[in-house]
Amino acid sequence: MTTWHSDFIEANGLKLHYTRTGARTSARTGAGTGKPPVVLAHGFSDDGLCWTPVAESLQADYDVIMVDARGHGKSDGPEQGYGAVEHAADYAGVIQGLQLTRPAVLGHSMGAMTALALAGLYPDLPGMILLEDPPPFWFPMPERTLPGRRSGMGQWIIDIKRKTREEMIALCRAQSPGWSEAELEPWANSKLRFSFNALNQEGSAPVDWEALIRNIRCPALLITADPDRGAIVTPESAAALKTLLPGVRVEHIAGAGHSIRRDQFARYMAVVRAFLAQEAA
Repeated sequence: MTTWHSDFIEANGLKLHYTRTGARTSARTGAGTGKPPVVLAHGFSDDGLCWTPVAESLQADYDVIMVDARGHGKSDGPEQGYGAVEHAADYAGVIQGLQLTRPAVLGHSMGAMTALALAGLYPDLPGMILLEDPPPFWFPMPERTLPGRRSGMGQWIIDIKRKTREEMIALCRAQSPGWSEAELEPWANSKLRFSFNALNQEGSAPVDWEALIRNIRCPALLITADPDRGAIVTPESAAALKTLLPGVRVEHIAGAGHSIRRDQFARYMAVVRAFLAQEAA
């Protein structure tokens, strides 16, 4: 990680922070490292450095850019505007500002919906999208009403932020014993940096997910896991996405919950690498 570069870029009136595995001059100029770019979009309450193990695995072959979403990490946290449309516009600004050519965009949860929205709203920007257990807003979820999910996540982050960094790490280690130690510190640090403004859903543009998804033109990969372990995407919602986006490839990783890469890292990276290599060929 010693050669990684951390910087800010202006997008949509915000200063957005990112970490890039390439050289400082490349990050400044957007000229790139000569390696294919991969943009990583984290989930709610995480931040860019929560992708550290993934970036370390990919950096030899790819120019990896880990972005802090608005309200997360070191990026600005406006009072409102935390929907998929706003996040997608931010990532579009980062891609354009860094002059990245058709990058792969890999997202987890909220970040996966950001990648999906980016591909539908800005179809010429991403070269491919990879979606790690996105909340399937394209599919009816009576058992998980959106207000209920937001309320639950809000209370969860409030409770978490009352803890010290050491208490957070101990809690995460106890609740997720299958995670590697490398995951715990970035996870705790992201909670300390999280802005409560990111809980505000006012001012978010509405999304017609069906129309948006049908507008996607780039290759897409949906990575699913086990709902009985906490994964969000079910076989039914995966099938519904395939109806809207017939070309999407679906890869199921058993023995994992919502944080698929943290639960089954080796298998996850094999799936990601195979898709990146095949689609880039």
